[in-house]
Amino acid sequence: MLDYASLAALAAVVRTGSFERAARALHVTPSAVSQRVRGLEEQVGCALVVREQPCRPTDTGRRLCQHVDRVRLLEQDLEGALPALAPEGVARVPLPVAVNADSLATWFAPAMAAFAAEAPVLMEIAVDDQEHTADWLRSGAVLAAVTGTARAAAGCNVRPLGAMRYLATASPAFMARHFSRGIGAASLARAPSLVFNAKDELQTQWARRHCHRHVEMPRHTLPSSQAFVTATVAGMGWGLHPEALVAPCLADGSLVELVPRTPLDVPLYWQQARAASTLLEGLTRRLLTAARKALRPA
Repeated sequence: MLDYASLAALAAVVRTGSFERAARALHVTPSAVSQRVRGLEEQVGCALVVREQPCRPTDTGRRLCQHVDRVRLLEQDLEGALPALAPEGVARVPLPVAVNADSLATWFAPAMAAFAAEAPVLMEIAVDDQEHTADWLRSGAVLAAVTGTARAAAGCNVRPLGAMRYLATASPAFMARHFSRGIGAASLARAPSLVFNAKDELQTQWARRHCHRHVEMPRHTLPSSQAFVTATVAGMGWGLHPEALVAPCLADGSLVELVPRTPLDVPLYWQQARAASTLLEGLTRRLLTAARKALRPA
């Protein structure tokens, strides 16, 4: 049988990034945390934590952390049904979720905040490209994710959310400077573009669709949805933006579409671990309702 005090120590180390911070969170000494994690490693026969700064879990460590998260959710459900088990009130439990930055900046955050204001949870949000958030599920780092992947990860259910519409935009001054002779492979290969990070392929997809071939483009990297819009308005580059974020800028003329009526629609899905948890189902209902209002039919 697994020792749950040791599992709690492992989860605290992974969550806080160090044995010292984990000890403070658990109100024990760092030595006690180290002994518990070491004992668990001896029990399972492999390393569970890569002892760096910050500490990070091995693949087996992630799976055990996910197990701890599921158990906590189930225990919270039980305490809610049997108040005598929690005379001081139901404790808040961590709920780790992965989401793409553009969803977080638009429809996801209000729904999540409304849920967390009423539910006994501590939301832990990991941000990644929608094509890579499913990796967080497969690794056991989160219990649910907004993904661009329709195929369910092992042990997960998947539900369609809708499609997020992206528009290719730039400032009028940027258009005049870089695209005065039209928008094609040659001009796109010279004009600076904006990408969220190295995983961001939206600009490349839009250019391939418009030019019918791959275009290698100069890129600024800017990992913030709101700063992405600010930089585009300032003329730093052109980029793909969620329609909801740039609608005011298009209305006031501070941004214009590179090519009118050429949106890029990205289907999104909600994947969650098959844990019979009232909390996880409650979050799912909130997000599905918000997505139906904010996203386009896929």
